[in-house]
Amino acid sequence: MRPVRFVALGDSLTEGVGDPAGDGRRGWAALLAPSLGPATEFTNLAACGAQTRDVLERQAPAALALRPDLVSVVVGVNDTLRRTFDIHAVAARLDRVYAACAAQGATLLTACLPDPGAMLGLPSALARPLARRQRAVNAVVHALSERYDAVHLHAADHAWIADRTLWSADRLHPGERGHRQLAVRFHALLAEAGLASGRPPSAEPEFPAPTRTVRLRRLATAGTAWVARRCRDLLPQLLVLAAGELRHRARGTTARLDLEAATAVSMALAALPAPERAATSVR
Repeated sequence: MRPVRFVALGDSLTEGVGDPAGDGRRGWAALLAPSLGPATEFTNLAACGAQTRDVLERQAPAALALRPDLVSVVVGVNDTLRRTFDIHAVAARLDRVYAACAAQGATLLTACLPDPGAMLGLPSALARPLARRQRAVNAVVHALSERYDAVHLHAADHAWIADRTLWSADRLHPGERGHRQLAVRFHALLAEAGLASGRPPSAEPEFPAPTRTVRLRRLATAGTAWVARRCRDLLPQLLVLAAGELRHRARGTTARLDLEAATAVSMALAALPAPERAATSVR
């Protein structure tokens, strides 16, 4: 029997940030791979900071060259954290990646994700614009997952966000327990679809939880660097968005912002080519 070829695409979530193992990172995809069957060839092409453009231009071509049976595409949060965020561009890029994978006969594995504003506990005026962006990305992922018959995981529910034992010190990435929960939930969906024959991954952590000192040290190093990068990129625009949020709240017209975001998603999806004409090249 030929081994199952599983290739993971995406950002730091799939790269394994928050789940250190030895001198590197592991993450949900690596935890999932052995449970797919007795022989699995796993390649993780995800990279910290990746956006949908990076997946389309760099990761997807490398993945398709491996002729995978299963491709996970979990990306989009970093797009929402950039001043250049454009839901039309996000939808077009994801559609091209999904179409190319489907054209090769690979099964797609996708997920919707929590919004970073809620995870970080930002003030509502700052959190709402980010939440609106993440909802837009999730709506696109939902629609495209249905279009390409993907195995799709809903990972944006409140219980997932509220359980802090699942998250690392930076509040943006799962800890080991969270990565294991993702692997368990993905396995259940794949097994239901007849695409995973191995035993499910263990939900119990292999390593002891980091001490408070270790968590604070990680937050002070990696967290500080992340904040510095976002201050140069996102923060100026986010402050403008927050000011607009406050103005609409004062006028009682906040619903208008939600309607505009929903309309943008509808237009982005309507602009995509029909599935039978969708581009199968990622270049």
